Amino acid sequence: MNNKIALFIDGENLRHYLENVIVEKKLDKNKYSILNINFGKLFEGPLTGMGEVTKTYYSAKLHALPETEKASKFLIERQRILKTRLEKQGYEFLIAGHVRPQFVKQNGKTKVVFKEKGVDVRIAVDLVKTAVDKNFLTVVLCSSDSDLQPAIKEARNRGLEIIYLGFESQPNKGLTYTTNKTILLRNSEIIGALEGIKK
Repeated sequence: MNNKIALFIDGENLRHYLENVIVEKKLDKNKYSILNINFGKLFEGPLTGMGEVTKTYYSAKLHALPETEKASKFLIERQRILKTRLEKQGYEFLIAGHVRPQFVKQNGKTKVVFKEKGVDVRIAVDLVKTAVDKNFLTVVLCSSDSDLQPAIKEARNRGLEIIYLGFESQPNKGLTYTTNKTILLRNSEIIGALEGIKK
């Protein structure tokens, strides 16, 4: 059995929360994004004292579609840059699921919203697989997706320790109860990990 620890990051979940913090702190959302995050600094506190950590960032495959060509190309390029940066920092960048545009009506206008599907399924499978294969004793799960609760319960029943790494202002109570332990990232830690901000 390996005593290393695994960090599973739900990339879309983290990006969404980061964008909320940027808006809440009244930062320029055109200037700051997930590309500005120093991941080593962001996870330094929560992972202190855990030893060697294998880090996986889960993201969804983006598709360039004619009806959303400009936005799709922007998102694909941003994902490519993020993948390169994370791999240089020792992360595995895992593509799971898909991001597809959905056209929704708001205030009489049609708006394009990109929705991710399938990343949670891959994380759930990997949690149970990790428990069965006994690759790690502990998984630190950076996701607030309630859909992961059945997989967490099954993985824990098979002996895997799971630490929920959630977010200060929106912790998922279900995951808090389902996992062995909870660590919450503070908004100040997220802002502190943004590069390019005068501190």
